[in-house]
Amino acid sequence: MTDLTPAAPATPDPQVLDAFRAATGFMPEDEGLALYAAALEAAGRTGLPLLEIGTYCGRSAILLADAARRAGTVALTVDHHRGSEEQQPGWEYHDPTLVDPEVGLMDTLPRFRRTLHAAGLEPHVVALVGRSPQIAAVWQGRLSLVFIDGGHTDEHATGDYLGWAPHLAEDGLLVVHDVFPDPADGGQAPYRVYLRALDEGFEEVSVTGSLRVLRRAAS
Repeated sequence: MTDLTPAAPATPDPQVLDAFRAATGFMPEDEGLALYAAALEAAGRTGLPLLEIGTYCGRSAILLADAARRAGTVALTVDHHRGSEEQQPGWEYHDPTLVDPEVGLMDTLPRFRRTLHAAGLEPHVVALVGRSPQIAAVWQGRLSLVFIDGGHTDEHATGDYLGWAPHLAEDGLLVVHDVFPDPADGGQAPYRVYLRALDEGFEEVSVTGSLRVLRRAAS
């Protein structure tokens, strides 16, 4: 396993880190900093866009946007903004303040936009609002990094991997969140995606909590 060695310091400016800490979301700070380092390394080396699946309210998007800004590229975020399965009413991660009272459904898009605006990073993000498989099917560009943090069922996690990993540039980085080898710690779908990626030629770069960074091996 090799360490990431980005050319630029792999820590965000204090105001960016403050915005990350203030944003609604679930990513721990140490995992966020590992994501940031990976994004800086990937975008800085290739100049290609960064992409995340699973935007929620923009907590991790802040870090990807700042890395994109520093590398002169953009961060792409994919989410239908109706909430994943565990964020629906009656489930553990449901936030009633994110329900649109007019339609009675989750809508995280307004909070996401306010989050980016408060961080001053709107110009560096392109929000792709829709279902991940549909967007992946029409996407034709190459990507420096793909961050999988969307739905945590096997259907959704595997679909995100199959839809977006082929768009990674050679030597690009795949980042998978909520990887729990022990079922007692969390759901197993991201872990199975992680194992599949290793089996299909990705090489592990770093491990931080439940965050795994893998590199597409050069052909």
